[in-house]
Amino acid sequence: QEDLEALIAEFQSLDAKKTQVIETSCPPPSPRLNSSLSAHPEKDELILFGGEYFNGQKTYLYNELYVYNIRKNSWSKVEIPNPPPRRCAHQAAVVPTAGGQLWVFGGEFASPNGEQFYHYKDLWVLHLATKTWEQIKASGGPSGRSGHRMVACKRQLIVFGGFHESVRDYIYYNDAYAFNLDSFTWSKLAPSGIAPAPRSGCQMASTPEGSIIIYGGYSKQRIKKDVDKGTLHTDMFLLKSESAGKEEDKWAWSRLNPSGVKPTPRSGFSVAIGPNNRSLLFGGVHDEEEEESIEGDFFNDIYFYDIGKTRWFPGQLKGPKSEKRKRRRGRQAEAEGAGDEEVEKQHPQGPVEIVKEVVAEDGTVMTIKQVISGPAEEKERSESEEEEEEDGALGQQVEPCPRSNAMLAVKHGVLYVYGGMFEVGDRQFTLSDLYSIDLHKMEEWKVLVEMDPKAQEWLEESESDEEDDDAEGAEGGDEEEESSEEESEDEGGEEQHPSVQPDEKHADYLSRTEQYWIKLARSNMGPDAKEKKVVKVAHAMAKAFYEDSI
Repeated sequence: QEDLEALIAEFQSLDAKKTQVIETSCPPPSPRLNSSLSAHPEKDELILFGGEYFNGQKTYLYNELYVYNIRKNSWSKVEIPNPPPRRCAHQAAVVPTAGGQLWVFGGEFASPNGEQFYHYKDLWVLHLATKTWEQIKASGGPSGRSGHRMVACKRQLIVFGGFHESVRDYIYYNDAYAFNLDSFTWSKLAPSGIAPAPRSGCQMASTPEGSIIIYGGYSKQRIKKDVDKGTLHTDMFLLKSESAGKEEDKWAWSRLNPSGVKPTPRSGFSVAIGPNNRSLLFGGVHDEEEEESIEGDFFNDIYFYDIGKTRWFPGQLKGPKSEKRKRRRGRQAEAEGAGDEEVEKQHPQGPVEIVKEVVAEDGTVMTIKQVISGPAEEKERSESEEEEEEDGALGQQVEPCPRSNAMLAVKHGVLYVYGGMFEVGDRQFTLSDLYSIDLHKMEEWKVLVEMDPKAQEWLEESESDEEDDDAEGAEGGDEEEESSEEESEDEGGEEQHPSVQPDEKHADYLSRTEQYWIKLARSNMGPDAKEKKVVKVAHAMAKAFYEDSI
């Protein structure tokens, strides 16, 4: 703990050397997880703060501030003196006061080897109009934690849940606190009723009436020495203010039993508030524990919760209406066209599984399965019609690949999804792509920043020959990333991932991935296939994908 505090203090002393605000245009941020993404209350901008990146050996923590300009589809990095210390798994909430304020509470700092954690209990506000950070020192607030949730509700910030982890133990919370945005004071809530079980990573949303909705989350408990049991929560609660204008806040917990189609059990999902008094849930992962391993089933679906009707329903893509489809319909009789319209309305959209394979910089092949929703009418078309109308709804529908821990923000009824992660075997892929979808129309996803598989770096533990040097590099690399952009590029700071050489030979690629392709070919050809034939097919598949990747 003392070592981590010293490391944090060292980073803060570097940050203290900054004396002026510097805003520079930049490429999209490097891959990172557990950042916060917030919509500016007055401008068409999204604000990305903090986060972490793990490359298999080292954990990098950030306190960088990036701004995404929605209209220009461009990023800028904003360096502001005296920012909060580096952190991830914090919470941020935006309020429209004085040109906009971004409030940040809690989170964690991890040692470079990812085995020690320091949990923050500090509260900060970024004044967006003046571009200044301010630490708010008020007693009586929540204990240090990460994985908690915080929302703005009336003139308060409400904090719920989270966890604290040390080398020997961990604890999950179900307490609730309120920070008054007028008096700048904390108060611990003492609601009546039965509270949710302790948890982190839940969905938390405020209602127009000033109540709080809690759904899901994750917790674990020790059932015997060195054996933990995880729990995916699927229950739902309402934290209701019963003050009715009185000076003293009184709150009450009650259980909600919503109707509709509820999300399947998962953790690592992301949440946002959409239009029409609806909150939404995106993605996540359901871990299936085998005897000696955990396999994760990742999602890229959307579920809406109608706050007024207490009802869940899945988000369905309607698909864009292409010009070709319009022209084709225009040539038909009006009655027939009207009939087509009715059929399209009556049939639910059928899910279609699409398998994508992406080759990373080191040759690892990621197999990504997606289930996309397309109008039933599309599935019934002939092949010739599909070729003629390849610009139509199903042919051109793209979606973010399944992932957990993505960052979400909603602006003008448009949902923005940034980054996240998924796993293939023991390897973690941290994303930096950006998608958007109009929640009013729900027609199609738009790709604003594509995933770059060449930016993926993964270092196996066995690749570390000099562990002491690596540990210093993790800390020093982070320091230099802040002190010099040129040095950060050399160290892998801003973009901490070596780029692939364009003249990489096919033979090198094949030697690194041959076993994967042989395994894939054998699974497709069956156990009775001759080895020579399997190898030949594997090499052909590898060559095709190699040429496609370059």
